[in-house]
Amino acid sequence: MAHAPGKYYVPHASWWPIVGAIGLFAAMVGVSSALNGASAGFWIMFLGVVIILGMFVGWFRDVINESLAGYYNAQMDRSFRWGMVWFIFSEVMFFAAFFGALFYARTLSVPWLGGEGTGFFTNLLLWEGYEPAWPTDGPAGLGGEWRPIGAGGLPAINTLILLTSGVTLTVAHHALRDGHRGTLNLFLAATWVLGFIFLGLQAYEYVELYRDYNLRLDTGIYGSTFFMLTGFHGVHVALGGTMLVVIWLRCMKGHFTKREHFAFEATAWYWHFVDVVWLGLYIFVYWL
Repeated sequence: MAHAPGKYYVPHASWWPIVGAIGLFAAMVGVSSALNGASAGFWIMFLGVVIILGMFVGWFRDVINESLAGYYNAQMDRSFRWGMVWFIFSEVMFFAAFFGALFYARTLSVPWLGGEGTGFFTNLLLWEGYEPAWPTDGPAGLGGEWRPIGAGGLPAINTLILLTSGVTLTVAHHALRDGHRGTLNLFLAATWVLGFIFLGLQAYEYVELYRDYNLRLDTGIYGSTFFMLTGFHGVHVALGGTMLVVIWLRCMKGHFTKREHFAFEATAWYWHFVDVVWLGLYIFVYWL
C-alpha cells in the first residue's frame, strides 16, 4: 500500500548496517594481515568482500522494493538527494587527500631532499648526489631500475573511453526524461560496457607495467602514488559500473518515470564524478 502523502516514511529495523560493519572489519583485518605476510590474510579479506557484497544486494533490494511499493514521497526524495551529495563530497575529500600526497611528494619532499629551499644542503647530509627530478623512485635509486609510463597509448585510449561513457550516459538520461525507452536502454548499456572495457584495459596496463616497465607499488614514491591513485580510481569505476548494470536491469524491467528516477540520477552523478577524477589523474599522474 502506498504511503500517505505528506508523511515521512520511517524505515523498519534492519540488520544490514551490522552486516556491513562486520564485512568491513573482516576486509580490513584481511588486508592488514596480508600486507604483514599472514597466509590467511587474503581469504579473510575475500570473506569480508563477500559479506559486503551480500549486504549491498540485500539492502538495495529492500530499498528498491520499498520504492516500488510507493512508500517514498517528496521529502524522502530530498533526503536521498542530500545523502548522495554528501557521499560524493566524502569521495571528493578522499581523492583530495591522495592528490595532496602526490602534490606534497612532487612539490615539497623531492626538492627538499635535493637541498632546495631548506637553508642547508639536505642532499649532502642525507643522500649526496641526489637530483630532485620527477618522476623518482627515491634517493640512490631505492626502487630499482624502472621506467615511467607516458600519457600516450593505452592511458590516452582509456581516457577517451571513459569520457565517451559520460556522453552515452548523458544521452541515456535525456532519453529517459523524454520517454524514449529504447534509446535509454541502448545507451545505458553502452555506458557500463565502456566502463568495464576501461577496467579491462587498466588491468592489462598493470600487467604490462609490472612485466615490462618494472614499475611496482614498491617502486619508491612514484610507484606508490601511481598505483594508489589509479588503483582506488579503478575500484570506484568497478562500483560505478556495477551501479550502472543494476540501473540498466531496472530500466529493462520498466522501472522509473520521466519525473521520478532518482536512482538513475544518483548513479549518473557518481559516474560523472568518476570521469572528472580520471581527468585529474590523467593530467597530474600520466601527463605532467
